[in-house]
Amino acid sequence: MSSSNSMEVSHAPESQTPTIKDETTDAEQSPPVSYGKGSVFWFSFTAILVSVLLSALDLTAVATILPTLTEDLNGGDNFTWVGSAYALSSAAVLPLIGGLSDIFGRKPVMLVCIALFCLGSALAGAAQNMNMMIGARTVQGLGGGGISTVSQIIVADLIPLAERGMYQGCIGLVYSFAAGVGPIIGGAFAQNASWRWLFYLNLPISGISFGLVLVFLRVRAPPGTLSEKLAKVDWFGNVIAMAGTTLAIIGLTWGGTRFPWDSAHVLAPLLVGLALLVAFVLYEFYVPKIPTIPFRVLNNSTTFSGYLATFVHGITSISLIYYLPVYFQACLNASPLRSGVDGLPNAFLIAPFSFVCAVWIKKSKHYRIPNAVGWLLSIVGFGLLSLLKADSNTGQWVGYQILVSIGTGLIFGGPMFAILAPLPVTSSAYALAFFQFLRTFANTWGITISSTILQNELKKKLPAEFVALFPEGQEIAYAAIPKIRQLAEPLRSEVQGAFADSLAVVWQVMIGICGLGVLSLLLMKDIPMGMAIDDTYGLDIPEGDDNKEKVVTEIGIV
Repeated sequence: MSSSNSMEVSHAPESQTPTIKDETTDAEQSPPVSYGKGSVFWFSFTAILVSVLLSALDLTAVATILPTLTEDLNGGDNFTWVGSAYALSSAAVLPLIGGLSDIFGRKPVMLVCIALFCLGSALAGAAQNMNMMIGARTVQGLGGGGISTVSQIIVADLIPLAERGMYQGCIGLVYSFAAGVGPIIGGAFAQNASWRWLFYLNLPISGISFGLVLVFLRVRAPPGTLSEKLAKVDWFGNVIAMAGTTLAIIGLTWGGTRFPWDSAHVLAPLLVGLALLVAFVLYEFYVPKIPTIPFRVLNNSTTFSGYLATFVHGITSISLIYYLPVYFQACLNASPLRSGVDGLPNAFLIAPFSFVCAVWIKKSKHYRIPNAVGWLLSIVGFGLLSLLKADSNTGQWVGYQILVSIGTGLIFGGPMFAILAPLPVTSSAYALAFFQFLRTFANTWGITISSTILQNELKKKLPAEFVALFPEGQEIAYAAIPKIRQLAEPLRSEVQGAFADSLAVVWQVMIGICGLGVLSLLLMKDIPMGMAIDDTYGLDIPEGDDNKEKVVTEIGIV
């Protein structure tokens, strides 16, 4: 099927059976098709998996090395920016990524993102101070966020939503592998060599990923000259989105840690940033012919519920990933390497249960119940984590991890099906870019909320003689961890108890935030998932190739 003869599914009211919306005349209609999954498909899918591995390894390992990195770069008052700078740049550029991939094609955008991630990794490994590290993480975030988003978009191009569960599961297994080995690798480097090697490790993996995408990713790109394509980009809308996102995240990162929440340093960027984001939404509704994010993707309650669940999950999941290692290193006296091992129940369960959720949805053809089970287990799991003390036994911190990790894993991919099911396939790139934007923006909220809670609770609970060891105004959390094991008793036990009690408040807040995820279920309906794909961006298979044989698939209810 040529791009000029593309067909999409229109779901209109959620209670009605999907109907076919055709852009051609009745005589030209033909059923949607997908190609047999031969060598071209599998080579393309392999290139996607390696690219996902590249960004996932960095995401899962940085939290483990953060205490050591903070101490080496003397960055105790800026440690939150190591995570926030990455999330900030990812979130700011993601609205642009969806549009660029539609205008220029998926492959060139993916290659640029990999190159940016590689450059950022090299700069991070060579960082001599915290400011340089923050700049490097900003460049990394531009690439890493793009890699994650374009990967999701390409999978949507190649595989119908009704069949996508297994392939999303494969991506989940890649995340599982990264989550398992990333913290251990990071801990080993931090403890036995240098944390810098974690970033340098990204360089050969980036080279492999770039080569695989360049050679094996064979997908179509839309026609047109460079000037014609540049003219289609909503530059003004993207500037508004980037400025608003950046200012809002700066305010969130500073609030309650570097400056009080009611100070001008926090309120000015936060309020101006949020105002710009509101202005961006209004601008996108009324002005550009080709908007950065066509907000028609939000015109139904089910898609909206999926986005709400994605935002909530972004807050809770990143808090778990970033602050569980704090418990191991501060309360259990674990080394960076040991904390990576202690976190294996979390690392090896989140992604496999994302796979379980995807398979569950594929088999049952319903996504509401898997989402509901995920939120229930998350609430119970965070509740149990809040009971952990500095002297909790292995069975407790392992068992509690298992429960919250299963719940978190189930919701990792579940909301995406609710987002896409009501939408035509031609909206997938924009819908997925907004999906990734919300998750990344929520990650910043999660890091900031948890950091603020932990910092404020530690100020109240830590012994005064320990707090006196740090300069006034310094963020204590990560700067304090390397010093704990050097303390004499009973001061060490008092400090460890203060950390455990402070982290308990973090987990209690996550229980309440998970409650918002439960509320999203009230708006979510099970809508049949279609078998259509947008052939404009499908596999680019030469004439005469054995893979060119077409397999006709049925459109509508599956």
